[in-house]
Amino acid sequence: MTTVTRTGVAAPAKRPPKDGGKRRLGMPQVLLLVAAGLLLLSAVRAITDTTNLTASAQIGGALALAVPIGLAGLGGLWAERSGVINIGLEGMMILGTFFAGWIGWQHGPWAGALAGVIGGALGGLVHAMATVTFGVDHIVSGVAINILALGATQYMAKIFFADGDALEAGGTDKQSPQVDDMHTFSVPGLSGWLGDLEDKHWFFLSDTAGILRGLTHDVSYLILIAAALFVLTYYVLWRSAFGLRLRSCGENPVAAESLGVNVYLYKYAALAVSGALAGLGGAFLVTFTHIYLEGQTGGRGYIGLASMIFGNWRPGGTAMAAGLFGFTDSLQLRGGGEAVHALFLLLAVLLAAYAVWKYVRGGGRAAIAAGAAAVLLGLLYATTDTVPREVVEATPYVTTLVVLAVFAQRLRVPKWIGKRYRRGESA
Repeated sequence: MTTVTRTGVAAPAKRPPKDGGKRRLGMPQVLLLVAAGLLLLSAVRAITDTTNLTASAQIGGALALAVPIGLAGLGGLWAERSGVINIGLEGMMILGTFFAGWIGWQHGPWAGALAGVIGGALGGLVHAMATVTFGVDHIVSGVAINILALGATQYMAKIFFADGDALEAGGTDKQSPQVDDMHTFSVPGLSGWLGDLEDKHWFFLSDTAGILRGLTHDVSYLILIAAALFVLTYYVLWRSAFGLRLRSCGENPVAAESLGVNVYLYKYAALAVSGALAGLGGAFLVTFTHIYLEGQTGGRGYIGLASMIFGNWRPGGTAMAAGLFGFTDSLQLRGGGEAVHALFLLLAVLLAAYAVWKYVRGGGRAAIAAGAAAVLLGLLYATTDTVPREVVEATPYVTTLVVLAVFAQRLRVPKWIGKRYRRGESA
C-alpha cells in the first residue's frame, strides 16, 4: 500500500503499530522506569526508616523466592502458548520436589535438580496424554494431576524415606534426609564494596548498592540457569521457526495443520517442557532448603500461573511478576509487620500515580477506584504503626489478587486456549 508525496513520488504507507496501536517500551523508557522505581523505593525507605525494603538480604531472599514462582509461570507459558491450560503446575512442582529430594540426598544437589526436571516432565506428559490424546477438559485434568501428585508423593515418601538407609539418615514419612548444599556464585570484587556502601544508608546510593549486592552475592547457580531459561524461552518461542509453529497451535491449530504442522507433537513437546520447568522450580525449593518436605510448594504453582497471566503470556512480564511476588513474600518473612506497614505507603503512591495516568487517558472509573484505594492505604499507614500477623502472612496472596484485578483488562489470551482439538476437524 502506498501514498503519494508532494513531489509525486510514491512512498510506502506507514504500517499501523502492532498490538492494536499500543507501542512497546524501548530500552530508554525501561531504564527510566527502573530509575523511577528505585527512587520511589528509596524515598519510602527513608520516610518509614525501614531498612529491610532495600537490604541485600531482602533482595537475595526475594530472588530465591521468585525463582520457583517464575519457573512455574514459565512452564505455564509454554503450555498455554500451545493452547493447553495447565492448572497442574502445582502438582508438577510437587513431583519435582519429591524426585529432587529422593535422588538429591543420595547423589548430590545437581543430580537431584535433574531428577526434579524429569519428575515434572512426567507430570506434563500425563497432562498431555489426557488433554491432547483423549480430549479431557484441561481444568479437570490439571486438578486431577494436582491431587494425584500429592497423594502419590505422600505414598512414596513412606516407602523411600521412612525405611532403611533413608530412615537412618534422618528421613521420615514426611521429609527426606538432608540434601547437600549447592555452591553459590558471587561477582568478584563487588561484594565488599557494595556492602560498605549499603551500610552508610545514603539516600538512593545505599539503596541501589543493597539491591545490586543482593543480585550479585551468594547467588545459586540454579538462579543463573533460571535467568538463562527466560532468555532462551524468548528466543525459542519468538525468534525461531519451532516457536512460531508452537504458538500457531495455540492461536489456530486448524490453520497450522493445513500448513503441515504436527499439532499433537508440538503440544506434547510444549507440555513436556512445561512440566520440566515446573519440576525444576520444585527442585530449587529442595536445594534451597536442603530437604524435601511435604507441602513444600505452598501453592507456588498457582502463584506462578498468576504471574504468567500478569505477564500477558510473555517471558519478561512473567519474570517481573514473579519478582514482585517474591519481593512481597521475602518482605513478610524477614521484615514482619513493620515492613508490610511500610509497603502500604509504597502501594498508596503507586495507586495514586496509576489513578492520575488513567484519568489522563480517559479512564474515569478506574481512576476513581485507584484513587480511593490510594487514599484508603494512605489512611491505614497514617493511623497504624504495624499490621497484624495474619495480614502479614497473607501479603503475597493479596498482592496476587490485586495485580490480577488491575491488569486483567490488558490481557491478550491465545485464541485457542483450552479448546478441544481433533486432527482433521475444521475450525
